[in-house]
Amino acid sequence: MTRSRARIKPSTEYIPSNKVKLIHGGAEYFTTLAELIGRARHSVHLQVYIFDDDETGEQVASVLMEAAKRGVHVYLLTDGYASKNLSAEFIKHLQSAGVNFRFFEPLLKSEHFYFGRRMHHKILSVDGQYGLVGGINISNRYNDIEEEAPWLDWAIYLEGAVAAELFKVCVDVWARPGQKSLRRNLLHEIPSLTAPPGQSTVRIRRNDWVKRKNQISRSYIDMLKRSTSHVTIMSSYFLPGRIIRHHLSKAARRNIDIRVIVAGKSDVPLAKHAERHMYRWLFKRNIKLYEYTPAVLHGKLATSDNKWVTIGSYNVNDISAYASVELNIDVHDTAFAMGVQQQLDAIIARDCISVTEEAFIKKYNLFQRFLQYCSYWMVRIIFYLFTFYFKQK
Repeated sequence: MTRSRARIKPSTEYIPSNKVKLIHGGAEYFTTLAELIGRARHSVHLQVYIFDDDETGEQVASVLMEAAKRGVHVYLLTDGYASKNLSAEFIKHLQSAGVNFRFFEPLLKSEHFYFGRRMHHKILSVDGQYGLVGGINISNRYNDIEEEAPWLDWAIYLEGAVAAELFKVCVDVWARPGQKSLRRNLLHEIPSLTAPPGQSTVRIRRNDWVKRKNQISRSYIDMLKRSTSHVTIMSSYFLPGRIIRHHLSKAARRNIDIRVIVAGKSDVPLAKHAERHMYRWLFKRNIKLYEYTPAVLHGKLATSDNKWVTIGSYNVNDISAYASVELNIDVHDTAFAMGVQQQLDAIIARDCISVTEEAFIKKYNLFQRFLQYCSYWMVRIIFYLFTFYFKQK
């Protein structure tokens, strides 16, 4: 590690010559996470929405504490709402081993009352050289531990110059606005890369309306505007707002083959009922719709024209667009995009039910469709209340 004189703000531009790999949720993700933390020599930043003190949480905590005990600077940041049930004993155990721990915006102890602004991204940065970004929380639900299949989710492994930029993002989020000296100290050593490790062109995209960032939403809009052939979107809570709907409609009118994979089983029944009310909007635009059925779908990614992929924590709805702190990785790489597309095609063929308008009307009676209608407007009101403040900014 050597001191870097490079700019300290994370880049928003595409960065060439990176190594990337699509990582499945479940055992593959948690094995990769543990291996990366195990090889850390200088720093580990883990920032996650949900951290449960269940078996998976204990396993991750163990490798974090082992890293801290061998002199690695370890920083664990969890959301103050989603992880509020972490016990004081669990946190004390982490801190006694040398892990730096804090909550992002504790619900009733925050300096700012941004109720809807939650830290929803899921990031691991190791030594500024390796990273993982996705939608996977630290909980048994996402791991191959329980009898039921883990929730379907994804992450992307990063190695190269983009990993140094991810390290800067972690520092930017960890250090509070007034902690300039802490930020300088954390950025004191930024790694020097000896050789380009791969061929992928990659950029980091963030949404955080308090910091005037709406980059992921822009990525989705640009994808829909620039696609020439096909788009596949996998989204766990698919309730696109007015702007995304507008661009979906325009892409459909250009005869872009749009496929949307949504959850058949959901952990939020109200949101699922609301989502099903939107199905008819998709049918009218000849957008193909598939429900994933083996387990809860929690993945968030999209791919276009076998050239481009975005993957991370961003859901296609107004909470992600206007309130939550989100982070995605955009990859412009034909080989990687084709591989991702092949995996999505296999999931559609093997694990999804094609939802047509005829099948939908046959399955859901008038009362059920009325329930979906009511759920849709209830969710829209909730979204409005959570995002009103940020939309005014």
